Amino acid sequence: MNPYYHRAEFLKSAASLSLAPPDSGFEVAFAGRSNAGKSSALNTLCNQKSLARTSKTPGRTQLLNFFSLDGERRLVDLPGYGYAKVAESIKRKWQETLADYIEQRQCLLGLVLLMDIRHPLTDFDLQMLQWNTHHGLPTHILLTKADKLKTGAAKNTLLKVQKSLSDRPEITVQRFSALKKQGIDECHRVLDLWFELEA
Repeated sequence: MNPYYHRAEFLKSAASLSLAPPDSGFEVAFAGRSNAGKSSALNTLCNQKSLARTSKTPGRTQLLNFFSLDGERRLVDLPGYGYAKVAESIKRKWQETLADYIEQRQCLLGLVLLMDIRHPLTDFDLQMLQWNTHHGLPTHILLTKADKLKTGAAKNTLLKVQKSLSDRPEITVQRFSALKKQGIDECHRVLDLWFELEA
């Protein structure tokens, strides 16, 4: 576990890209369906209980939330997609904010895409992967809630997802469990690589 990420601090929330921090330095963003456990994963990776707000009601992340690691590097929690029970007009607004961020943010290095290991590669997920590849962004998939499956079944799901994406080397995949603190080191290594942190 890299203690570098434990220093993460909330920087600001933005309802649109125009209200985001200056487009400089380096960012890695976290995206996923509203029930994929995004906030829990961020808290686990940063070894903090309430850095990102978790909720029993999926879809609470409605803004771009920026967390500072140092003067140059940030983690970004993007609006969840595809699940929240809110008005279509609000959903469209979230999607626009998400699209603007991925398409226009120059300091974005890569995207961590979270998927519930029991329901990976939904239409929304595939759309996100297509989007990222189109914009030349590397993507690291966290198959979250790995503790919900037995070890053999979780391994099989990982292999299936890897096989289905084997022709896309810019995408990597791993298992992850916030509850069991599983997969933290593996994800930290990807973030280290993207942020060009010295080993």
